[in-house]
Amino acid sequence: MKKRVVVGLSGGVDSSVAAYLLKEQGYEVIGMFMKNWHDDSVTISNECPWLDDSNDAMIVAQHLGIPFQAIDLSKEYKERIVDYMFAEYQRGRTPNPDILCNREIKFDVFLNAALKIGADFVATGHYCRKGEIQKDGKAYFQLLAGKDPNKDQSYFLCQLTQRQLSTALFPIGELVKPEVRAIAKKAGLATADKKDSQGLCFVGKVHLPDFLQQRLEPKKGTVIEVPNDSLAFNNEVDEPDLITLTKPHVLNPELGEVVGEHNGAHFYTIGQRRGLNIGGYERPLFVIGTDTEANVIYTGSGDDHPGLYRKGLFIPNADEHWIREDLKLKAGESRPYRARIRYRQPLEPCTLHKKEDGLYIVFDRPQRGVTPGQFAAWYEDNELIGSGVIH
Repeated sequence: MKKRVVVGLSGGVDSSVAAYLLKEQGYEVIGMFMKNWHDDSVTISNECPWLDDSNDAMIVAQHLGIPFQAIDLSKEYKERIVDYMFAEYQRGRTPNPDILCNREIKFDVFLNAALKIGADFVATGHYCRKGEIQKDGKAYFQLLAGKDPNKDQSYFLCQLTQRQLSTALFPIGELVKPEVRAIAKKAGLATADKKDSQGLCFVGKVHLPDFLQQRLEPKKGTVIEVPNDSLAFNNEVDEPDLITLTKPHVLNPELGEVVGEHNGAHFYTIGQRRGLNIGGYERPLFVIGTDTEANVIYTGSGDDHPGLYRKGLFIPNADEHWIREDLKLKAGESRPYRARIRYRQPLEPCTLHKKEDGLYIVFDRPQRGVTPGQFAAWYEDNELIGSGVIH
């Protein structure tokens, strides 16, 4: 009897090829389109990308001769992703909606909907791979980087669990993007030349600050420039402890001078350069910190400003997640890994230190733009071992 797979058809070339490959491999394939957004009150553009994408997904399903249906997950999306996003930005943190979408929607609500119609697996067009190993008589699933180094999307799946991975298939993980497009063209798929989607994973062609301004009121505040010599790298302290190494820089108005004003500290994120609209500087200004309570933005001149760099970061127990539960560190244990703090960042050598209150990650060299609310993910070779929210 054929195994049944529900493919998340997004209307893009990657998921289209995923569905094609699974059908070629002999699975019973069902295409399902997730409608995650139709709240016009926070949509700036008059374009309707989800409608175009839904039509493209349906055309692909018809071409492949597979059943197709659309599922409206906009209620769950608003509750689990959008409301959380606004709350995080209000607090001066920068969430990652793509990671949350995979954890909360694609591999939870969508997965459960697929299982209800008898699916054995769900499949997506992510550039990553799944492995399985036996250890002490128990099977563990592995989340592995995709073969295409330019497209590896394992980072976006860093919050998945063993249960979620057990039902997941990633048919294009062994391919590079040009191969995917070539397969689509040869198979006559309508999405073969369609450009990759840009922007928020649910709203489409909307500028993030414009989107945020629908809910977060603009509020004038001051921009303060902090001179380079007002801060020192945390690792310059003599024999620093883990807390010193991993804490954010302490910033206050007395460190610098007012150089302009902004429309709301919650619209800005660490490392940001665009959108400050402050000229007359030989070297560009970068955001090195925000204070949403006082509505102050701190900036530094030049991309070598010490305020842009941190030697480490902290993840509290509640936000610590291990895909490989068998490798979870116990309090007092340390282990070297390689980690990234954003998508496409090269993996950086680091050491994880587990303490009673959480996980301390100390990098071999200071990292630029460590941002609260974002996710750090750690790897062993090409396997993603765990992740957590940066504080």
